[in-house]
Amino acid sequence: MSVIEWKKDETVAVVAMCNGANRQNITFAQTMNNIFDEVLADDSVSSLILTSSDEKNFSQGVDLEWMLGRLNAKDFDSIKAFMYGMNSVFKKILTMPIPVIAAINGHAFGNGAMLSCACDFRFMKKDRGFFCFPEVDINIPFLPGMIAFVRKAIPEYKFNELKLSGRRVGAEELEQHHIIEKACTDLSELNSDVMAFARTFQKKRGIFGEHKKRMYRSIISVMEQEDTEYIESLKLFIEG
Repeated sequence: MSVIEWKKDETVAVVAMCNGANRQNITFAQTMNNIFDEVLADDSVSSLILTSSDEKNFSQGVDLEWMLGRLNAKDFDSIKAFMYGMNSVFKKILTMPIPVIAAINGHAFGNGAMLSCACDFRFMKKDRGFFCFPEVDINIPFLPGMIAFVRKAIPEYKFNELKLSGRRVGAEELEQHHIIEKACTDLSELNSDVMAFARTFQKKRGIFGEHKKRMYRSIISVMEQEDTEYIESLKLFIEG
């Protein structure tokens, strides 16, 4: 079974992470990139929903067990390939010529929260699941590009609080600060609301993609010009 699968519901592509906590490693990055390419190859797709099949988790972020294993094995090429692969995932979402809507159905921690922030819109259910940037507590700094695209999803005052405190927040607080479109009562409401929202989009890809390209040009520039320094030097953790 693949770690990510997708299906089409009329003109809506539903991409579901389906590996439990959906921790991100090189297989995750490669699979997500391939699936995005498959979705875009279907000209009839007019919007994309990104969600999870797990009852508790959207995505708990980077697979630290995998990453530490690669570090201990001195397999630095795999780590770099993963980081470049995830940057490719983020850039594809930012430039995709169709709306990408995150249906956050459970915990979104670290890179999982960032994944949702790369999306154009977010919905989250409020009966279970937290949104959190725990990196400040586990000695992992954001890449410059991550900071840039999270800022387009979260108001600066709230991003400052969440990034520097590592505090967990729920859907209702995210809705209050306009980080998500709606805090849905439960999974059933989340799925129905997100699908209804996705179906409202029947935009032409040319104009929609150009809007996103111009909106996010500076973010893409940061990712391409500044992230490389940190990825190549593997400045992944901070001591002390």
